Amino acid sequence: MFAALLIGLREGLEAALVVGILVAYIRRLGRADVLGRMWVGIGLAIALALGIGAVLTFGAYALTTEAQEIIGGSLSLVAVGMVTWMIFWMQKAGRTMKSTLQGGVDRALAHGSLWALVTVGFVSVAREGIETTLLLWSMVQSFGDAPQSLLGALLGLLIAVVVGWLLARGAVRLDLRRFFAWTGGFLVIVAAGVLAYAVMDLQEAGVLGGPFTAVAPTDAVTGAVLTGLAGFPFGWAFDVTSVIAPGGAWATILQATVGFMPHMTWLQVIAWALYMAVVGTFFVRGLTRSRAARPVPAAASAPQAERADLVTNSSGAA
Repeated sequence: MFAALLIGLREGLEAALVVGILVAYIRRLGRADVLGRMWVGIGLAIALALGIGAVLTFGAYALTTEAQEIIGGSLSLVAVGMVTWMIFWMQKAGRTMKSTLQGGVDRALAHGSLWALVTVGFVSVAREGIETTLLLWSMVQSFGDAPQSLLGALLGLLIAVVVGWLLARGAVRLDLRRFFAWTGGFLVIVAAGVLAYAVMDLQEAGVLGGPFTAVAPTDAVTGAVLTGLAGFPFGWAFDVTSVIAPGGAWATILQATVGFMPHMTWLQVIAWALYMAVVGTFFVRGLTRSRAARPVPAAASAPQAERADLVTNSSGAA
């Protein structure tokens, strides 16, 4: 529940800041009459995300177990790819996010088409919604029937909406750069766990070699799949189920936070370690470059009319 709450909070706050930038800019232009069009696009984006979640959840019941595992593993890989791209996109393009969104509004208003502004609102929010849906769906699949995950995600989204509204009103101040840095690091770890789960799904479906296929190394006497170095690379890396019960609280917490499972295959461990080593390294380097390029803070006594700019600039620098 806590992991899902953080994901919902992080992704929801990104979407809330995007909406806040769009609304503030349109009002500043004196075109509040076109806000309804943008809200239509935002509503369609939310409906798309919910629709994808419903199709993934209920559509899987009509498939065979093997097909469910193949689709589940493949979509988990897609979720990992989207999350990884978004993490680095925020580091690289976050500083220009505000100007990019405002440019989209300018072009839509100049075009004068109803659908142009609807498209701006839709595209700006749909990316966050689809990413959140896929990531949360992958997490729920890895835990089985876990209503706590859905409850945590909902709470995170609700908190994000409230925080985004308070930021836009100037009622609270939040170091968004630090917030997105910490939650970005958390998402790297979560994505590594989702990747490990995807590998397990694909191994169970027979797409990848593993303990469930003919390539698994087995004991000559008992026929059991080997564990440890003897099981490399298609056997079990370790089995600590005697110490950490697979359905227990510790197993749940570890799986939700660092992607650890009491019984993991070698391919899962390798995928997790490589992702953490490669993506984690680039993420830390990105944070270092971001700190080095941080501009001198503006004066604290900014006029009331510029509060929205300060909020959005802080988010862009994340």
